[in-house]
Amino acid sequence: MCSLPVPREPLRRVAVAGGTHGNEMSGVYLVRHWLLAPAELQRPSFSAAPVLANPAAAAACRRYVDRDLNRAFTSTFLNSRPTPDDPYEVMRARELNQLLGPKASGRAFDFVLDLHNTTANMGTCLIAGSSHDVFALHLCRHLQLQYPELSCQVFLYQRSGEESYNLDSVAKNGLALELGPQPQGVLRADIFSRMRALVATVLDFIELFNQGTAFPAFELEAYRPVGVVDFPRTEAGNLAGTVHPQLQDQDFQPLQPGDPIFQMFSGEDLLYEGESMVYPVFINEAAYYEKGVAFVQTEKLTFSVPAMPALTPAPSPAS
Repeated sequence: MCSLPVPREPLRRVAVAGGTHGNEMSGVYLVRHWLLAPAELQRPSFSAAPVLANPAAAAACRRYVDRDLNRAFTSTFLNSRPTPDDPYEVMRARELNQLLGPKASGRAFDFVLDLHNTTANMGTCLIAGSSHDVFALHLCRHLQLQYPELSCQVFLYQRSGEESYNLDSVAKNGLALELGPQPQGVLRADIFSRMRALVATVLDFIELFNQGTAFPAFELEAYRPVGVVDFPRTEAGNLAGTVHPQLQDQDFQPLQPGDPIFQMFSGEDLLYEGESMVYPVFINEAAYYEKGVAFVQTEKLTFSVPAMPALTPAPSPAS
């Protein structure tokens, strides 16, 4: 069940971040456009600030310079004493924490939307922290209702007891859009346009909330990670096979024990040996080769999200 309190005041400080990974081009180029033409992010009750999260990586068209920025927003990195040898992304995480946070403080931005692309066949994936993020989950439901043709699967990245580590966690509320498949360093018009439309709908939802719209309770289906599976490898650590054709592009589809998951270079198939059905995501994601991840195993869960009542109008000043 969800338990965190929902915002009780309008969301005024909103940011849209792109280029957290510098070779995920939809967000990079949307933010570059909005920095020159910000009117698209204006709504009657607020204006969203565009933020190019990792400018050095974006300039080099690389995922990162020294380390993954979207894993650097933990207390270990944010609160450690700066040194001249700090990785670029750790220094940038501290800068973004000061700009959009500080994390877990009353001064933090009300909402941050973080824009990502994946090389995996994830379609339109909405990434929230956990089942406790009431505002973000209502936003997910709104996007599902507005775009039924996109499916809009919800992925809850944060495991129980794990500290949030991604960029939007510095704000009071946040969500990430993960759109694919799109190759690294490539801009596709269809995915660019879809992301642009989704951002507009997110901002429209915040405007509805600010204007006093109430949102009813609902049941939500989401996917939560339970493990990762690496590629088969040689003793030297090189790949000994690759994702099986029957698994490739089957993100969010059920994987049963005994189903093929890898095709070995020697010709035979490797089968899934888990004890129960899982739902693989980020299948054959290019950025995860270095992490030793061929796909992420998830479980599907359904839970209740409580209603989000209308904001109470502020009292008028006494005459």
